[in-house]
Amino acid sequence: MKRINFSSGAPLEELVGYSRMVKIGEHIYIGGTTAVLPDGTVHGETALEQADYIFRKFIDLLKEAKASASDVIKIKAYVTDMSYAKEVGEAYSCYFKEVRPLFTMVETPKLNRPSQMVEIELEAFITDEN
Repeated sequence: MKRINFSSGAPLEELVGYSRMVKIGEHIYIGGTTAVLPDGTVHGETALEQADYIFRKFIDLLKEAKASASDVIKIKAYVTDMSYAKEVGEAYSCYFKEVRPLFTMVETPKLNRPSQMVEIELEAFITDEN
């Protein structure tokens, strides 16, 4: 199976040497993603704004890999406070409610920057059902 690495342009990807998304055959994995803009600043002041930004980034990345939201099978979200769960769930529902992938949300004490409230990762499998 062929491996393809994708970048989202986040500053640490090049600095540290990791991919935002890896596609191997029909499998797609998007690593932990926060609402960091290409200039290194954080987008959004609420968990809803940050999660929506992340999910929009996922949709764009999936398109690059010739996939869509309907191919998503698993999402895991990390929040710095479980009180953000409702907002993250609201953003999730805008993109994945009809797809109904596995969805797990856990609290973590902190993320890379104090202004980051949520980090999300995703797995997809491209099928012929699109």
